[in-house]
Amino acid sequence: MADSISDIDERELVERILEGDREAFLAFIDRYERLVKHVVFRMVDDDRDREELCQDVFVRAHRYLDGFRFESKVSTWLARIARNTCLNHLEKKEVPLYADEACAPDGGTPDARAALNRVPDSSEDVAAATEGRHQRDRVREGIQALSEHYRTALTLYHLEGMSVSQISTAMENPEGTVKSHLYRGRKKLKEWLLERYQREELIL
Repeated sequence: MADSISDIDERELVERILEGDREAFLAFIDRYERLVKHVVFRMVDDDRDREELCQDVFVRAHRYLDGFRFESKVSTWLARIARNTCLNHLEKKEVPLYADEACAPDGGTPDARAALNRVPDSSEDVAAATEGRHQRDRVREGIQALSEHYRTALTLYHLEGMSVSQISTAMENPEGTVKSHLYRGRKKLKEWLLERYQREELIL
């Protein structure tokens, strides 16, 4: 039964869960576990908290699933729950989240509209251009060193393949802000990598 459930579309999967189908909820977890882990693991550094937070995200999703109206994709809705769950957790631990929010790439005031036309396309993505396991690990390490909003935007865009519109919904930010996060996050990532590794070792 689990195999047939894993192939159904998200609307039917949600309907089955709401009808009390336990196997459908297990299939739901299997389908979206990678997404939730991507968000949680990028936002929270403490391994002791990560698994608990992932479980908490799915508990919250199950609790609020009857209010989901398919105005967005399930993955977008779930990413928003995951991010908000992590933000609440980090705020309780008083972890700084937006330390560099006031600084633009040139040190001036942020200008989201100016950043819209400067966002490189996916062919220029650092992670896609970097080859080899060690280099990919370096990129992941670099992403982890960024502020939360950059980490989340880059993760959802490059690892989960979400559109700017979907990320905007998940992060509850305007699309212009998301594009600015993507541009500035890539720029900061490149700077971080070049500070730590020889330029010739990276394809940027």
